[in-house]
Amino acid sequence: MKKRHINIPIFIPHEGCPNNCVFCNQHTITQTSDGGSARDITKEIESCLATIDTDACECEIAFFGGSFTGIPREDMVRLLKTAYRYIEDGRVHSIRLSTRPDYIDEEILDILEKYGVRHIELGIQSMDDRVLTASGRGHTAETTRKSCALITERGFSLTGQMMVGLPCATPESEIATAEEICRMGADSARIYPTVVFYETELCNMAKRGEYNPLTNDEAAERCALVYRVFAKNGVKLLRIGLQSGEGLLSENIYGGANHSAVGELAIARFYFDEMCGICRNMIDRGEIKKGDRAVLTVFCAEGEASKVSGQKRVNKEKITELFDSFGIDIVSIKVKEQEKIEKNRVEITAEIIKKRGE
Repeated sequence: MKKRHINIPIFIPHEGCPNNCVFCNQHTITQTSDGGSARDITKEIESCLATIDTDACECEIAFFGGSFTGIPREDMVRLLKTAYRYIEDGRVHSIRLSTRPDYIDEEILDILEKYGVRHIELGIQSMDDRVLTASGRGHTAETTRKSCALITERGFSLTGQMMVGLPCATPESEIATAEEICRMGADSARIYPTVVFYETELCNMAKRGEYNPLTNDEAAERCALVYRVFAKNGVKLLRIGLQSGEGLLSENIYGGANHSAVGELAIARFYFDEMCGICRNMIDRGEIKKGDRAVLTVFCAEGEASKVSGQKRVNKEKITELFDSFGIDIVSIKVKEQEKIEKNRVEITAEIIKKRGE
């Protein structure tokens, strides 16, 4: 039986980060942590392990929150040594961390390999140099390409983190970023719609009218386009949107895509687009014609029915409206989960119950 994967999250803020990304508020981010990189993380790990059946679960210590390989070297090594003790005693399987493309080199990878790191999440954000410059990232797309090559050549698992809705970004540039993340060897990805925090340059830009924050609907649509790229290339999506512990408090946010279920909205939009394509093909092939009355059955993977239906059944309503525009009456839409259907795929059948003139 396959063991359940569980992350033991350890938040390590990158104190005194020299970069000035327009979307980042280090003060807000640091306040969400339990302390800085100099703290002892043993109690945090032990507290998590006390709630986990390590015989049934595969545990991974995950250093999140900042650019882990950019913190003071002595702190980084000390934290890794602490985590590695749990790999040695068999209670933890591996270590995961997140960092920036310009904080990766051979020496750093030597250290990470020595202490059991298997998964590196890279804050790529965009592969468009114009977007990187406008966002104040402090590195180029070529820096990311070189870092990804180093990571994959050394046998680490690569997760590409990207953002949608950054300054100067377009749906086309975001799709291109996702495509390049796939080409660079990522086996998983995270998508972050841009949230505008107070006390950031992005907030100032928005107040001056130089930047328009995404609405939740816009974010869902653009995330769905990117998600399609990852799904097509077999790259596993780990998450869409920030987690609740990453500064997502209403008093911290000026605007942008901060819906608590933005990931659900995006995946529902992805499934709607998939269903639309299938339904239009059914009409084009004459499988269902003007004047017909029919019942549709949508087959999807296990656990995906609610996403296929959409929040408050919005996808069902929109598909019904689509057919109605062709003069076809859809009496009902049933969504059924089937083990044989792969995730991110749907199949649709139509039962014609009455034709025009009958």
